[in-house]
Amino acid sequence: MRLYVYDHCPYCTRARMIFGLKQIDIDLQFLLNDDEKTPISMVGKKMVPILHKDDGQFMPESLDIVKYVDNHNGQPVLTGALLTKMTALIHQLDNDAFRKLCSPRFVRTALPEFATASARDYFSDKKQQTQGDFQQCIEDTPVLLKHITPILAQIEKEIKSPKACNGELSIDDICLFPLLRNLSIVKGLSFPPKVTAYMQEMSKLTHIPLFLDRAI
Repeated sequence: MRLYVYDHCPYCTRARMIFGLKQIDIDLQFLLNDDEKTPISMVGKKMVPILHKDDGQFMPESLDIVKYVDNHNGQPVLTGALLTKMTALIHQLDNDAFRKLCSPRFVRTALPEFATASARDYFSDKKQQTQGDFQQCIEDTPVLLKHITPILAQIEKEIKSPKACNGELSIDDICLFPLLRNLSIVKGLSFPPKVTAYMQEMSKLTHIPLFLDRAI
């Protein structure tokens, strides 16, 4: 199977996670951010992730891919229940401040989807229409963090294990880790101890590195 992704995209991280958790080899293909032709030829619109299945069909939508791969061999690993409090906190974390913190930093990082000037310009022009000037977002970091750190503190209280936020692997892990991973691009953001342990353990289990060494 082949998976088409962007490295910065949390939805793509969701899809990548299930292959790591199940120790299934995947041909990972990073698309340039301004490559519209490739995804449109596969699924009719510009979007990622896209799974190219062994039967030749293409599957979009991150959670559809996760569920397909998890049940592919009849031995699912996402057997835990969703917990209302954790699910709500995940939704709260995925907010406007989160996007304003991450987007301006990713486009300045040597990620494969931004390997060309045109790809960087494409992303910047599109995101700044809704998120505002990237340089201003960087300067507003202290204010933006005030919308993030209280949610991280609440998540800290709810994490049951570094190997599974609810104590047993579930879709909550698939949705939480990608957001925390993206926030690791923010230099100076202090993660609570249990959140840090969870991020590090999930990174090992999924074979998806954090961005701490490239934080801006």
